[in-house]
This record gives sequence, structure tokens and C-alpha cells, in this order.
Amino acid sequence: MAWPPQFWQNLRKPYPSTPEGVRIYAVGDLHGRLDLLNAMIKWIAHDDARRAEAHTVVIFLGDYCDRGPDSKGVVDRLLAVSKNTQKEIRFLCGNHDFIFTDIMQTGRNLWPWLEFGGQATLASYGVTPPETLYDPGVQSRIFDDLKRLVPDSHTAFYETLEMTIDLGDYKFVHAGVRPGVPLEAQSKADYLWIRDVFLKSWRPFDRIIVHGHTPQKAPSADRRRIGLDTGAYSTDILSGVCLDGKEQALFSVTLPSQARTS
Repeated sequence: MAWPPQFWQNLRKPYPSTPEGVRIYAVGDLHGRLDLLNAMIKWIAHDDARRAEAHTVVIFLGDYCDRGPDSKGVVDRLLAVSKNTQKEIRFLCGNHDFIFTDIMQTGRNLWPWLEFGGQATLASYGVTPPETLYDPGVQSRIFDDLKRLVPDSHTAFYETLEMTIDLGDYKFVHAGVRPGVPLEAQSKADYLWIRDVFLKSWRPFDRIIVHGHTPQKAPSADRRRIGLDTGAYSTDILSGVCLDGKEQALFSVTLPSQARTS
């Protein structure tokens, strides 16, 4: 098979690196899996402690809510961690987070969201799920319950999520970027939703794209992107990467708190 010219362009690029003195951990989609988040936090603390001193940045790639059993607990834990650590903790926005934020602000699109994994988020906040959504009164009740039961700190968390983070030779986004479009001109929709156009292209980017969003059997890395979504809510596997200078160390945590490295 003849490789496309873009493949060789990627290989000729200088090997990527983090900023000097900066170590980065990026973590894939959580989807309400507080148990796996706790395991990941312990794994990162252990791995960071065994390495040379550095400014450590932990980036979560989005999709904190929906599908898994404890969306509320995930946000509670993330808020606590960000307040009680010397590490720099940053949070990207995922497509599920974007939808949840829009619902909390407007009350719109409730039915598609519940079909999209929102039932689990309702339950985690103590909102009684509906028997039917065709009654406008039911939708109004759910919206009112969410506004009453979701803490202000959680609302602020979702409303202040970042769309993209650039550090060193890496760009961190939830879903990916559109090939052929300059990185500084990418759209919010692509940051949140893009899949095949991004995943199947060989076009090189100015930075290595670190992303989640599309589940795969194991975390993966090549000279254009690093994919970290391993479908934690259904597979019991939460994955990440440690970027330390020129090192890229992929890893996963499983239950009960066992780590697999690659």
C-alpha cells in the first residue's frame, strides 16, 4: 500500500515536547464514573511523585456527565481536587457538558438529552425521571427540579469549561479539529463533535491533538494525535497520557484501582 504524502510529512516533523519544566497529564471522558476518577487521581499522584520535580498540569478532556451513575459525584470530586492540590487542574468542555449547560440555561432540547444519556444525570442529582416527555408540564417540572437541585458551584463549573488548551507542542480539545483549517480558526462545533473527518485524515497539524470523544479499545498515539477515550462508562477502563518533556506515556486505570501502562 502506498502511504499518502501527509503520512511522510508527519514523520518529518520534530518530536513534540511539553514546555520546559512542565509535566502534563490528560484524562479521557469520565461520564459519571466517580469510582474510576478516584482511581485515576491516585494513579496520577503516585506517578507524579516518582518523577523529577516539575510544574504539573492535569487536563480533563470533558464529558463529565451522562451515561455513568454519578455525574454529580464526579463534579463534586473535581471541584474538591482543584481546590486541594498544588497541581494546576484544567477542565475542557465536552459535547455532553455543552448540552447539559444549554438545558440548565434554557430548558430546551430535554427529550434528545435524555435519550443521549441524561437520565443518569437526572438520577444523580435526585431528579425523578419522567414517565413521558410529551407533556410540556413534565418538561417544565424537570427543568425546575434541575435548577433547584443542581448546586450553584456545579452550574459555575459547567459554564466556565474551556474549549481548547495549547501547551508546548500539544493542543487539547474534546473531540478533535478539522483538517485543512488553521488551528486558530477552528469552530466550537468541531472541538465538541467532530469524528471521522478528523480521525481518518493524514493531514499534519501544527500541534499534536490530544482528544477524547470517540471510544476505542485502548489509548493510542501517533505523530498527529493522541486519543484517550476508552468508553469508561461501559468498559470500566479510564485512560490518560503523561506528557513529560519528549516522553509520551499512555496508561489506563481499571477497577479495583489497578493500572495498566503502555
